[in-house]
Amino acid sequence: MLINLVPDFLAVLDADDRVSAYHAYFERHKALLTAYWDNYVLEPSGPHFEEVIDSTVRANRDDLHALLSRTDVVALARKAEEKVRTLLDIDMPYDVVLMVGVGAANAGELVVNGRGVAFVCLEHFTGVPNPDTQGLGLDPELIPLWLAHELTHVVRYTSPSSRSDMRGLVEDAGGYYSYWETGRQASLRELLVNEGLAVQVSRAVSPGHATWEYYGFARKQYARMREVEPVLERAVAIDGDRAALGLRLRYLSGGMSDEARTVERTVLPERAGYFLGARMVEAAIAARGYAWATRASVYELSTVGEPVMERPRLTIVG
Repeated sequence: MLINLVPDFLAVLDADDRVSAYHAYFERHKALLTAYWDNYVLEPSGPHFEEVIDSTVRANRDDLHALLSRTDVVALARKAEEKVRTLLDIDMPYDVVLMVGVGAANAGELVVNGRGVAFVCLEHFTGVPNPDTQGLGLDPELIPLWLAHELTHVVRYTSPSSRSDMRGLVEDAGGYYSYWETGRQASLRELLVNEGLAVQVSRAVSPGHATWEYYGFARKQYARMREVEPVLERAVAIDGDRAALGLRLRYLSGGMSDEARTVERTVLPERAGYFLGARMVEAAIAARGYAWATRASVYELSTVGEPVMERPRLTIVG
């Protein structure tokens, strides 16, 4: 189901008391917005929550209004969703949400009460950087790319045919996805292929963009990534089967310090794991297709295409 929360948010901006209107908006969509804030912003209570709301409702939104006047974002989302549904043979209910966020993630995945959600925050796709909203100024033509990326995660987390560790972790949490808890519990290898699959699906669904855009990189960051690839491969060979939130943040998050991203005296580019994860799943996609690979376990992804070894015969002596 496609859910468009943008009109509700615009109504907040038209209210006489915008802060109170935002609180009412939050209550109307509490399950979804609580998950968004918990995973991508901060705990939705207390003074910091109120500060973010205040800055959000008072920000200049000329760029957002211009985007909505010239771009049919709903049509963009529907077309991308249809392509992903066909490519991945989606076999479970889910929601696609168009919304205006608070300057955190440009897009993301959620699972709320067992139902997967892929969301896109339009403040980042106006084509013009906006310091008031922390908008990234991404081209709106990138919306299908990021929607495909997040829907891939939703399939991996909630499809009844998924064999991924992430699906098990979400089920163990009562049908709720937590970026932080899965970061503590899933192996680095699982987290890398999780992002790598999403990168590869986004390339198939929305072709024609610059290579680095599929990873969320800038051009120079992508060039640097190619230089340090051997270091990254050696590091993941050591850390791949470990689970720790720090590993997720080091390899897959933005905003980490140079020290936190230093491996073998080399500072890795932010989100370097997206690049390696995409490499890790290439063979499986080529051999078995996108739908199979998106649902496969880490073991299946790493062994697909390898020759089947005969089991040694049991020799009875005496």
